[in-house]
Amino acid sequence: MDTIRSTLAPVHREGYRFVAIFAIVTLALFVFVADWLGWIGVVLTIWCAYFFRDPDRVTPLREGLVISPADGRVSAIEEVVSPPETGLDGERRVRVSIFMNVFDVHVNRSPVAGRIAAMSYIPGKFLNAELDKASDENERQGFRIEMADGTAIGMVQIAGLVARRIVRFAKEGDRVGPGERVGMIRFGSRVDVYLPSGHNPLVAIGQRAIAGETVLADLASDEPEREARLG
Repeated sequence: MDTIRSTLAPVHREGYRFVAIFAIVTLALFVFVADWLGWIGVVLTIWCAYFFRDPDRVTPLREGLVISPADGRVSAIEEVVSPPETGLDGERRVRVSIFMNVFDVHVNRSPVAGRIAAMSYIPGKFLNAELDKASDENERQGFRIEMADGTAIGMVQIAGLVARRIVRFAKEGDRVGPGERVGMIRFGSRVDVYLPSGHNPLVAIGQRAIAGETVLADLASDEPEREARLG
């Protein structure tokens, strides 16, 4: 039983009503339509509960570490002009993009400890979140998180092709710890992290990241950008 409990993650409260809707539709299919459709509904209900899972994470706490805010695949690492919704005044920064598919955990976490100095919600389109233009055209929510030494980190939640709502758990002015839950995006999406100038990411394109655990960068280190290979 202990093994089962440690393997099964609880469903986040944001998912309760969706799981309930799936379950009610499934019951209706069994009663009023056909058993085979009902069994399809059972599978979809289980998937919905799986999608909204919210597992605990073990977050490294050393000062200077920038932790992944999302589960998923590192889809891009590039130097860009920071967008207005980050409140970073258009600085050129390295952006690390993490793409979440519909099987990844979608609860997003703070990459660092600090104060949420600014938040900005931008309504928009629902293009494939892997496309570069999704950063400029999709529905998104930006964060500027200021650390104790004044260093600012930018983070943007970007809705995807299926996603239709970004949910936030924190508000402007809140103080957050590294790995603390700050929001989620429903049904497929992406999160971008904007690193301070002069700091290199410690992840590679194609690498899997775990929210609250994977170290994206170390602001206390001058280690060069890592090379990687697929194999």
